[in-house]
Amino acid sequence: MLPVPQLEDLGPLDGRSVLVRVDFNVPLAGGGPGAVAEIADDLRMRAALPTLRWLQKQGATVTACTHLGRPQDSADPRFSVEPVRRRLAELAPDAKLLENLRFDAGETADDPAFVDRLVEGHDAYVNDAFGASHRAHASIVGPPRRLPSAAGRLLAREVEVLGGLRESPRRPFVAVLGGAKVSDKLGVIDALLETVDSLVIGGAMCFTFLKAQGHSVGASLCEDSMVERCRELLEGETPIHLPYDLTALGPGGVPGDPGAGGDVRQIGANVGDGWMGVDIGPGSAAAFGDVIHEAGTVLWNGPMGVFEDPRFGGGTGAVAAAMAETRAFTVVGGGDSAAAARRFGVDRDMDHVSTGGGASLELIEKGDLPGLAALRGASNAT
Repeated sequence: MLPVPQLEDLGPLDGRSVLVRVDFNVPLAGGGPGAVAEIADDLRMRAALPTLRWLQKQGATVTACTHLGRPQDSADPRFSVEPVRRRLAELAPDAKLLENLRFDAGETADDPAFVDRLVEGHDAYVNDAFGASHRAHASIVGPPRRLPSAAGRLLAREVEVLGGLRESPRRPFVAVLGGAKVSDKLGVIDALLETVDSLVIGGAMCFTFLKAQGHSVGASLCEDSMVERCRELLEGETPIHLPYDLTALGPGGVPGDPGAGGDVRQIGANVGDGWMGVDIGPGSAAAFGDVIHEAGTVLWNGPMGVFEDPRFGGGTGAVAAAMAETRAFTVVGGGDSAAAARRFGVDRDMDHVSTGGGASLELIEKGDLPGLAALRGASNAT
């Protein structure tokens, strides 16, 4: 993977002003009428501290910028960064924080005039927002066209780890994929099948593969338009492990709502009419764990079932435990799998937990991101 400029490539920073694109898109709690919103989880903020503090130690004046939520290109008080600004003042005193970038339509449109306003008064730019670097937004790709630029510590680490998965993983290399739709991950599946030694598939996407094997899927989520493609993948040279038993929810049941009723049963790989597969079964969970334990490198992206519902968290919990126990180099690909790792208390046992779900998958699939390409085009890039 092509290198990107590092912080040290910015040269002397004493007395200079640095604009830092961070990903402080943190979850907020409260904030109703008359109430003050509070940060529910500041993990993303703390992840950026090594970069912010290094810049400050070099004598730079630091101004951070981020998006927060999904305002519709206009100022919306529900998405003000004020709660984030208060927390930043505690974590990195003297670092400033601009208002929500997405309050201006120029951000998502990569408007040159908006970029001009962003970089005005700054001498250098740092991108430490890996989770946003797969989007060609103004704050991601604009500043490197105008200022000496570099990757922050967080971004650089993501590139190092995820690039290593593509180029030189310790083998056997196993990828464990979950999630809802095959179509959403087909590109990364194709890319992984060129690199991994085996692929493990759970979550709702497994039902399209199971149907391709001739199993009945009942009311489970299944993409009929992808069945033939899944059959082709299963006939390829790389082994694909699928569940052979399932946890199923009966008619009338609602995943995520235990009070709605519906029987819960352990079944084989065939799902009856009106029933819905909602998790891999205990036998499959143990088998997936064996594959993980025998690996040299494991990438996990996507839960094995509806783990937010305690009735259907067994499969995801078992994968999380196996990831924590294996001697393999373990990478969690952000998004729901990172949330699951935290839910089951194993996030600190992982070698790397990515801060970007979509960005991590796109980097693995394509080998590059708009934000990385922009940094390599900066005037100080070698």
